Formats: sequence, C-alpha cells, structure tokens
Amino acid sequence: MEFLFADWLGTPAWFWLAFIGLVVALTAFDLGILNKENKEMGIKESLKLSTLYIGIALAFGAWIWAEKGGEAGLQYYTGFFIEKALSIDNIFVISLIFATFAIPPRYQYRALLWGIVAVIVLRGIMIAGGAALVTEYGWLLYIFAAFLVFTGIKMLFAGEKPMDVAGNPVVKWLSRHIPITHDLHGEKFFVRVEDTKTGKLALAATPLFLALVVINLADLVFAVDSVPAIFAITTDTFIVYTSNIMAILGLRALYFALAAMVHRFHYLKYALALVLVFIGSKIFVADFILGGNKFPPLVSLGVTVGLIAGGVIWSLVKTRTDDQAAVTHG
Repeated sequence: MEFLFADWLGTPAWFWLAFIGLVVALTAFDLGILNKENKEMGIKESLKLSTLYIGIALAFGAWIWAEKGGEAGLQYYTGFFIEKALSIDNIFVISLIFATFAIPPRYQYRALLWGIVAVIVLRGIMIAGGAALVTEYGWLLYIFAAFLVFTGIKMLFAGEKPMDVAGNPVVKWLSRHIPITHDLHGEKFFVRVEDTKTGKLALAATPLFLALVVINLADLVFAVDSVPAIFAITTDTFIVYTSNIMAILGLRALYFALAAMVHRFHYLKYALALVLVFIGSKIFVADFILGGNKFPPLVSLGVTVGLIAGGVIWSLVKTRTDDQAAVTHG
C-alpha cells in the first residue's frame, strides 16, 4: 500500500494509476465496441462521442480540483482548452493526409485510434524529458516562453502554407526501404504480397500504415507548440500530461464531426496565435512585473477560453458570411 502513496514526478503513484486506468478503459471501449466494425462514423454519432469525451475530461478536471486544489484544477482546464483548440487545427492536417493516401472514411477511425495510442506514448516521452530539463534548468522556461511568443507572432502574419504530404522525407525513405502496396487491403497496416523478384511472399506496408506514420509525425510537429505552452502554465508533470492526453483522446471522435466543416474554423488560428503570445508573455509578466508572484490562474483560464471562444465564433460568423456572398455572386 505504501507504493500507492509514493511520490512519482511530484504526484502520488495512485493518481497516475487512476489516470492510466481511465485511459486504458477508454481505449478498450474504443477498440472493443466503437471500432468493432469498419464503418463510416456519421456527424451525429461523432458529436455524441465528442460530448462524452469532453464530459469525461471536464469531470477528471473536477477530480483534480478536489484532490490537488483549485489552482491545479484551473491549470488543468487551461491546458486542456489550449490543447483542444490546437487539435482543431490538427484536424485539417489529418484530413489532408487521409485525402493524399486515398483512405476512405470507414478505415480512417482505425488509423486515428492507433495514432492516438502512439501519441500517448510519444507525448509522455516528450513531457517527461521536458519536465526533467525544466527541473534541472529553470531558465529553460524563459526559452519556452520566448518560443511561444515568437510562434504566436509568426502565426499571426504568416500566410497559408499547404503541407506537402507526398514529399515528406519519411514517406520517401519508407518507400525506398520497404515494400509498399499501391492499394488498400481493408483495415490492415501490413500484408504479405508476392515479391516480383523472388516470387516469394514478402511483408509489405499498405497506404493506411503510411497515413498512420505521417499523422504521428504531424502530431510531433504540433507538440512542439502545445508542450511548451502547457509548461508555461505549470511545471506539474501530472497536470501537463493529463491535460494533454485528455484533450487528445477525444480527437478521433471530434475529427468526423469537424473534418467536413474544417474550413469554417479558418480564423481560429489567429485566436490560437494570440493564446500562444499570451501564455508566453505571462511568464515574463509574472517574474519581471509582478515581482515573482504567480499570474492568477483564473485570469489565465478566462483569457484563454475567451480568446478561443472568440476565434470559433468569429470563424463561424465570418465564413458563413463569406459563403453567402459567394452564393450571391455565383
């Protein structure tokens, strides 16, 4: 029993076990029930599942609030909302990847599911490494903060640059070093096909596997923004990791609801840019203007949610107006 209360990365082990149990249960639910048959998920079902995942994430935050205090709860919710908003931007990239590899909707869910499983592990490695570095070298937080401010400003003024999926170096490397089928083979990532040179059966990757690889590479790119952002909010490894993962867990359900209307969130990136600038700036404000006092967590959460909500509402209103104008002039 002593093990359950032992400190692990600043949090009792039983907290971690409870979270891991929840993640395993949700993943098993996905694999055993939702993904039992390959079928295209409708928008209605997607919205219901998204609501369920968001509800679970918010309830988990309430549990953190009750067990670790109000400040930790507010930090969790701030990190969750930032990661959730960033995941909406991620959906456009995932949609482009599936289109590039011609993956039909009924097989997309499986690729997303295993992609999320990989993300849980990869984010854990990145966050553990980041936590170790921040603990050893506290000044790295200023580097993270400056990077977030720079990234936010760059997002505000940078133009749209489409992702070159086909020209991805990893895809090219895989294409040169392992056999890849031209066609899909259902939900399989690997199949045995006849080698044209030897006439023997050889293991080959399918386009679904390539899509899975590129999705995880894209997530690593997004993590470069999201992980420093949450470290700028708190250095509590438990809060950093759980807020990230709880936001990502619902991504596969949210994808099918938003993929068809992702263009409606065109202006959200500007709100996200302002969020990154704000989160990065508040570290400098806290240390050099507030005399080392913490930036109020409630204010941080309020500004974050306000900016994201404003970006979503403005996007929906503006794109609807643009669509109506296009119809009128067309």
